[in-house]
Amino acid sequence: MYKNKLLKKGNRTVLSNLKIGQKAKVIGTNLDKPEIRRHLLDMGITKGTEILIKKVAPMGDPVDIELRGYELCIRKEEMKNIEVEII
Repeated sequence: MYKNKLLKKGNRTVLSNLKIGQKAKVIGTNLDKPEIRRHLLDMGITKGTEILIKKVAPMGDPVDIELRGYELCIRKEEMKNIEVEII
């Protein structure tokens, strides 16, 4: 769906494509399993939320993100289902 193209302000992609220091706004989620969607919503990952990529674990997974004034670790597999717009 989204290839690794140059990510500039205004581009749409999935959260897993962002690099450390990049910031994006959540557009939506693409999840078949309602329990995972509910889990993401409970963590505050909702439409319009701004997310900053803070750190990446040495092996690349999980990723530390900042949103709504707190930090959260999330797996790359879950990040692939979160559509964002670079800001």
